[in-house]
Amino acid sequence: MIRAAGIPATFLRPGGFMTNAFDWLPTIREGGFVLDPVGPGRYAPIDPADIAALALTEDGHQGMEYVLTGEEVFTIAEQVRMLAAAVGRDIEVRAVATPAEAVRSRFPDGAPPALADAIIEGFTLMRADTVGFRTDTVRGLLGREPKTFGDWCARNAHMFRTPLTA
Repeated sequence: MIRAAGIPATFLRPGGFMTNAFDWLPTIREGGFVLDPVGPGRYAPIDPADIAALALTEDGHQGMEYVLTGEEVFTIAEQVRMLAAAVGRDIEVRAVATPAEAVRSRFPDGAPPALADAIIEGFTLMRADTVGFRTDTVRGLLGREPKTFGDWCARNAHMFRTPLTA
């Protein structure tokens, strides 16, 4: 619709975000575990700080579409191990038993059916990608390596040590 309307735009299409690890806070704080809905699936999460650094104020970006990923590909279990090291505690990884459990892990009070279907479809696609799609677009646009998940964990470890408040 934006293209059809003739609105000048640059489209940024990031994949998974490093900050999605914040979704694990409730189960880490309450039980010391993370539910893993994608098993062997791999992906290359991006630090939102790298997206924010893409000012793209110079000419040449209008009408472009950039697919953005981090440089490193991980399984959920690999990410959890890195986070556990940064936090300084053991964090268990538990595979989800059913697609419905994966949805409940994200939306304990329920999700609208269309959203639940989209989540299940996304997790199914991620589970099937055992290589991990990644691009070098961020490096090309920023002129530096994207931030690493290890660095993100170190910067945010305090969030995973803080108990939930009412």
